[in-house]
Amino acid sequence: MRNMLITIFDGVKDPRKIDQCTYELGDLMAIALLTYLCGGEDYPDMAMFAEHRSREFGLLPYTDRNPSRDTFERLFAALSTDYVRQCVVEHGKRIMDVMNEKQIAIDGKKECGTAPRQKGPKGDYLLHAWVTENSLLLGQEKVRDKENEIPAIPRILDRLVIDGAVVSIDAMGTQVDIAEKIVGKNAHYFLAVKENQAGLLSEIQDVIKYNQPTSTYSVTEKEHARVETRAVSIYPADMMEDKEIFGRWKNLRTLVCVETERVHVSEGGRTEVQARYYISDEDFPLAQYYGELARGHWGIENGLHWHLDVTFKEDKCRARKKNAAQNLSLLRKLALQIATHTQDKLSVRKRLRCASWNPKYLITLLKNYGF
Repeated sequence: MRNMLITIFDGVKDPRKIDQCTYELGDLMAIALLTYLCGGEDYPDMAMFAEHRSREFGLLPYTDRNPSRDTFERLFAALSTDYVRQCVVEHGKRIMDVMNEKQIAIDGKKECGTAPRQKGPKGDYLLHAWVTENSLLLGQEKVRDKENEIPAIPRILDRLVIDGAVVSIDAMGTQVDIAEKIVGKNAHYFLAVKENQAGLLSEIQDVIKYNQPTSTYSVTEKEHARVETRAVSIYPADMMEDKEIFGRWKNLRTLVCVETERVHVSEGGRTEVQARYYISDEDFPLAQYYGELARGHWGIENGLHWHLDVTFKEDKCRARKKNAAQNLSLLRKLALQIATHTQDKLSVRKRLRCASWNPKYLITLLKNYGF
């Protein structure tokens, strides 16, 4: 088991002076990963796992000593984020087939623990590329201080191989240059449109107001005392009257409107109605396809960001020295991918708890992921 665990970190360059190290890099990285898979949260938890459970997996075979919390703190602060990211991403790709027709959702999340009193992108604000269908991290990019997501999106796109995929981004990333870059990488775009593109938004609303959709689709879901109905309509983009605005967007083909009605049964039937708009360079004839893309984009919120905050308590983590926050975040995402890949009746949180109690179940999670 040890060889399989440390193999994933073979590409990580050790920043330490090797002749002065008591513990091998792969063992420490594997211990940190297993700590997260057992519901641990911080450096002291890693030290406790090393002391009480590491030998079950054949880790730390060349010493009787156990690493302290300070050992893990120094290591993750010094590790190059590029190497750790590459290892996590490449291992995920091994269990995924081709990117063709996959949806890649790009969205950002602030590491609140690195700057708990600051608003906006202060501290570590990370942009993620998430494969919706496979729940896999495809890329991660730090948003630099005093910038928003717009300059970071091209940087993360430059790292990705996305031939044939559909890239979905919220309204912040709906920029002419970003759409052109996506098409230039042989992929498709599905971009949300809000007031930051006022001219485009007005044109879409006019098309919807004065024309009939070429296809419609509606679905109703009931959950948690709430009934939600989503109605999707699509229109040819060349119906836009302002051809200058139309011509700015590379290969623009389809305009999409998603109207959502939420009825809160537990609040006396209070109703919320919202309309969201999107543009796409695809000309797929069925509205259901675009409705699934709109729904799928939120998979990055529900499948990644929510679990990082709630299941792994990421926002409570105060690790902030050098590269520590980004490296630990990458390990949490790898742990989430491993826990998500097993299909049983347990929630992700329950799987982590079961793994902490039952060594056989922890091994099952690892084997199901390909270790």
